[in-house]
Amino acid sequence: MDPSPIQSPSDVAYLLFVGKPSGYELHEREGDPPAVGDEVQEDETRMVVTKVAPSPLPADERRCAYVQAV
Repeated sequence: MDPSPIQSPSDVAYLLFVGKPSGYELHEREGDPPAVGDEVQEDETRMVVTKVAPSPLPADERRCAYVQAV
């Protein structure tokens, strides 16, 4: 039985679900997802993480951070 490969930080990614007046956008980001309440910068806008959940994409195992403007 082979051991599972260890993920390096560059292998870890998450999605950022951004709501905008024109609709929703999904962005891929490297690293671990931010926690609820954390602030992130997106297109020069401060956003706060309101929820971290599974990816909305089928068969995608990444986490998704949902954000809204502060």
